[in-house]
Amino acid sequence: MKIKIYMDYASSTPVDPRVVEAMLPYFNKYHGNPSSIHDFGLETKKVVESSREILANAINAEVEEIIFTSSATESNNTAIKGVAFANRKKGNHILISSIEHDCVLKSAEWLKDQGFEIEKIKVNKYGLVDPKDIEKRIKKNTILVSVMHANNEMGTIEPIEQIGKICKDKDVYFHTDAAQSFGKLPIDVKKMNIDLLTASSQKIYGPKGAALLYVKKGTKIYPLLHGGGQEFGLRSSTSNVPAIIGFTKAADLCIKEMEKESERLIKLRNKLIEGIMNKIPRTHLNGHKKERLANNINIRFDGIEGESILMLLNSHGVAVATGSACSSKDLKPSHVLLAMGISPEKAHGSIRISLGRWTKQKDVDYVIEILPGIIQKLRQISPIK
Repeated sequence: MKIKIYMDYASSTPVDPRVVEAMLPYFNKYHGNPSSIHDFGLETKKVVESSREILANAINAEVEEIIFTSSATESNNTAIKGVAFANRKKGNHILISSIEHDCVLKSAEWLKDQGFEIEKIKVNKYGLVDPKDIEKRIKKNTILVSVMHANNEMGTIEPIEQIGKICKDKDVYFHTDAAQSFGKLPIDVKKMNIDLLTASSQKIYGPKGAALLYVKKGTKIYPLLHGGGQEFGLRSSTSNVPAIIGFTKAADLCIKEMEKESERLIKLRNKLIEGIMNKIPRTHLNGHKKERLANNINIRFDGIEGESILMLLNSHGVAVATGSACSSKDLKPSHVLLAMGISPEKAHGSIRISLGRWTKQKDVDYVIEILPGIIQKLRQISPIK
């Protein structure tokens, strides 16, 4: 039987069996539309509102500040575009980091075509944004700053609390994409002065098709979807009740198990990094050594391409990613690594290994055992020098 080791948790996580169990009754037994006013609908609405309260408590938000969406992409689009158009009279200048997920970058590019001024914030060689740089770049017509909490490719954790304070002092809205950090790092939207926050179910062992957008009370924002006025008028659409239930259960489990699971993953992560770096010459860690997510490893190998490493690892039963997993079929070098000052040739030699709830010590040992031979083989046949 072929070995199957999943090390692409940053792309999407398996759904926890405990989450599946929580969801099952809401496919048939509790099937009422939560917008309906009969008993079936009211019963379902009660559960949805309970889920909203649990997720609000998870980030120290108010219940009415949690908006359910279908994905982190939808949440990010709503945050960026919704704030931009609602505040156009105040200004048209938007600051985003140069390492944001494509859904933020492309939302910003689209807004540029609508007459908004988009400015990208540079990062250092570790992928870190300098809060002082943001402070310098905020102008009178700046309406929004968007910096992700933790990067999806190389796991670097950004100084969100410092950025939030600067934005609050400058009276500018602050949005953070927390799709990778929610459930892995403590988040307090009040302490961190966050106005808008994105979180996703599929990154925390919940089902696909569920996410949230936190919108601080009083934030001026327009909806992208118009219809029945669900989600306080900010996201019209019939609620995906089973997915919301699953998302909530997954979040609850992650937060309860966060400290213990982080400690376990850090040990596995560090062992894998050290094993690879010690056994394979001309190898480099992308991102910050310490200020990174517990489960993220982004490694660069000189002289070969990441796609070939991925394919050979896959033939050995190990699943990893190269570049951004959402666009892994795109052979362009990672915009994140390029923004960190890594050349296109070197960026092509990177892979992302992301660990998770079902990663075992033996899985890490297996990768450390087989990867040196894979790299040696590829370097022998590679035209890249």
